[in-house]
Amino acid sequence: MNDRPSTVLYEVRDRKAYLTLNRPDRLNAIDFHMPGDLAAAVKRANTDTDVHVIVLQGAGRAFCSGYDLKISAEEGQGTQGSGGGDPVWDPIKDYAVMKQFTDDYFTLWRSLKPTIAKVHGFALAGGSDIALSCDLVVMAEDARIGYMPARVWGCPTTAVWVYRLGAERAKRMLLTGDTIDGRTAADWGLVLESAPPAELDTRVEALADRVAGVPVNQLAMQKLMINQAYDNMGLQGTQLLATLFDGITRHSPEGRWFQEFAAAHGFHEAVRWRDSGRWIPEGGGPIPTREDLEG
Repeated sequence: MNDRPSTVLYEVRDRKAYLTLNRPDRLNAIDFHMPGDLAAAVKRANTDTDVHVIVLQGAGRAFCSGYDLKISAEEGQGTQGSGGGDPVWDPIKDYAVMKQFTDDYFTLWRSLKPTIAKVHGFALAGGSDIALSCDLVVMAEDARIGYMPARVWGCPTTAVWVYRLGAERAKRMLLTGDTIDGRTAADWGLVLESAPPAELDTRVEALADRVAGVPVNQLAMQKLMINQAYDNMGLQGTQLLATLFDGITRHSPEGRWFQEFAAAHGFHEAVRWRDSGRWIPEGGGPIPTREDLEG
């Protein structure tokens, strides 16, 4: 019997299911349990006759900081889906792991009941995959969202950036790995709306209450009708390609360089270099010295 506490809390009030990512000591970073726990919570809400709408949120200071990669990056452990240090890379094994994670996140999108993400603090890297899998996203104005591993060692497997932003702004985000605040995300149409941090809870509750007043069968039909348009636009094929590319990025020469950098100087130092805009050597190259880091 598995008595491990879930990484996703579940609560129901007033026809709303509240799913809370619950690793606040790690800023709700994604471990190997969270995707499955999230999918199980979404399934529970869909079978709960008292629930009309699902609200996804994060405990503590942030929505989700992305994958918890410190150990795998620094030690090359837990690869085939999370790192880059295996001596022999099995691309299909890697794909199977990441495809399952992506399918788990996308239970939010495939859910017959509408899903609303409430984003505070930040939704970064894999955390942005989770948030953008929801039907509606409301962000605090000062929250940040982005996919920084687009610079090296990652590709967003849910692949929804282009569907939400259009080609040019999706390229603007994924060719730079930059983050944007909630106000900009709402202005660009990446998320539904932004709110002052003190008003975020109230805004989300008002939206969820409005949705919760609609019969479940009406909600399901409207959502299925809209979602099939994205399927007809090739969403599933785009996700397949993105998931394959994600594995390749972690095992390319540049991906190996990043992992070796993290092993030498720590994951946070490697991330600092990546996000600073400093040169990432093509084909790998020598690992920066301590003097390089301080220069």
